[in-house]
Amino acid sequence: MHAYRTHNCAALRAENVGDTVRLSGWVHRKRDHGGVLFVDLRDHYGITQIVADEDSPALPVLDALKLESVVTIDGEVKARSEGTVNANLPTGAIEVFARGVTVQSRAEELPLPVAGEQDYPEDIRLKYRFVDLRRETMHRNIMLRSQVISSLRRRMQDQGFTEFQTPILGASSPEGARDYLVPSRLHPGTFYALPQAPQMFKQLLMVAGFDRYFQIAPCFRDEDLRADRSPEFYQLDFEMSFVTQDDVFNAIEPVLAGVFEEFGGGKAVTPAGEFPRIPYREAMLKYGSDKPDLRNPLIISDVSAHFEKSGFGLFEKIVGGGGVVRAIPAPGTNEKSRKFFDDMNDWARREGFAGLGYVTRKSGEFGGPIAKNHGAENMQKIYDELGLGENDGLFFAAGKEKDAAKLAGAARTRVGEELELIEQGCFKLCWIVDFPMFEYDEEEKKVDFSHNPFSMPQGEMEALETQDPLDILAWQYDIVCNGYELSSGAIRNHRPDIMYKAFEIAGYPREAVDENFSGMIEAFKLGAPPHGGSAPGIDRIVMLLADEPNIREVIAFPMNQRAQDLMMGAPNTVSAKQLRELHIRLAERPKAEGEDKARVDMAGKP
Repeated sequence: MHAYRTHNCAALRAENVGDTVRLSGWVHRKRDHGGVLFVDLRDHYGITQIVADEDSPALPVLDALKLESVVTIDGEVKARSEGTVNANLPTGAIEVFARGVTVQSRAEELPLPVAGEQDYPEDIRLKYRFVDLRRETMHRNIMLRSQVISSLRRRMQDQGFTEFQTPILGASSPEGARDYLVPSRLHPGTFYALPQAPQMFKQLLMVAGFDRYFQIAPCFRDEDLRADRSPEFYQLDFEMSFVTQDDVFNAIEPVLAGVFEEFGGGKAVTPAGEFPRIPYREAMLKYGSDKPDLRNPLIISDVSAHFEKSGFGLFEKIVGGGGVVRAIPAPGTNEKSRKFFDDMNDWARREGFAGLGYVTRKSGEFGGPIAKNHGAENMQKIYDELGLGENDGLFFAAGKEKDAAKLAGAARTRVGEELELIEQGCFKLCWIVDFPMFEYDEEEKKVDFSHNPFSMPQGEMEALETQDPLDILAWQYDIVCNGYELSSGAIRNHRPDIMYKAFEIAGYPREAVDENFSGMIEAFKLGAPPHGGSAPGIDRIVMLLADEPNIREVIAFPMNQRAQDLMMGAPNTVSAKQLRELHIRLAERPKAEGEDKARVDMAGKP
């Protein structure tokens, strides 16, 4: 017999009754029924019920153990009586009568419970992550992550992609987010950078002639964290040669739709080949975001023209000054009290906006200051244009275009949630396309790149030489699902002459391009194919599939909101010897005003 087990804890069935077996696992639960002890024994695969009565030598041993101790049980498989069969458990038709027990490891008092799935403070969960991962939901999430990655890999290979690995230690780039830097011992004063993405390497693979590349790529960005962002993350990175935007879409849509269908638990998924393509400017107008949640039926409209001459002076002044007024419908709110609308206004102010205007309507009667000043007849024109009924309310976001779009987008989400309009049980995917190549930087008072500076401009060199830079669109695109950006991608600018010209428009001289992007620009001068790709974020895909609100719930060993690993104690200090080897001297931290005095007060002496 094997030293630890003949079966795992999910394997035994009614046909095993009478077998002598050996199981190993963790003591998940214990129930003392007066001389009979029931133990749920858990391993990676599942749970088996163990029974020890007064005739079993295992009884006193198991009775004395704390939960989560690790044991090996020798025993006989017996059928459960008809009234005690657990139909919710794969092993629920049997139990194992313990003839003997070996304690492999005794657990001390637990820092958090494993059984029961109770909510627990995140700092405790992260400090004792190895215990937290034993809990059913976390275990299931991490297994889901592994299965999703395997499925993505298989689907990419079926599409003709080849997996390659690219370096982790690279050069720092002036573009993008803040790098994580690694000092070089052999080259004092210089640093490697951990990759924010394998962007340049994958493009160089295309220049090298490898046609279709993919990688489950680790990426690192030293940026502020939030619920859907981690400093270390993984993406399905891919690149293709001799392709148009349509080719990229046709390659990745079956992969993503297939994964959501495979692991979505029966939820409806936007079919491959039918992902809506929404131009960036349309997305910002209709949804107030370039990450629209298409499960929300509410559509934002521009109603600025209605307030060019209006009795409502505030909106007339905003429109006259070059601003806009955006309207967000609130259907069927005739039963809502005035408090609902006032609460929305208060919410907008808490979010840092000046406020959210509104109009109420009950049985055709308009209410609120905006309707009173703008007039019922003029309000009816707006309602007719928007197709609103006599019991629909309306919210307004007014101001500079970007500010109004941001508020309108947030309000659209809030109204959709408050009115329970968000469609459930589905994954709605779409493309955001036609991003502007350039934008005007109000602070710097200059034209700069809007998003990805390495995208090919639509119209190529002719567009750069003949069009207003703010009118030029890029072959750039994002994949969005249920309001989450899964990836950004682009058809790349593979021509040095076009790249130099694009950077020149943004105020970067040729010398700056040569200095900062020498590897790529020199490679392009030696024969580069047209190419493009994208990189869907694996963590966000799994987060959506697991229906988790936070990305840390689908990462085995995540950092906290302050980019700290509470379990391993990272980041931490290093020895003076290590610093000397790296030719690094730490700058003394500036003392806060009154810090020395505080130390004296706390210690009782200087």
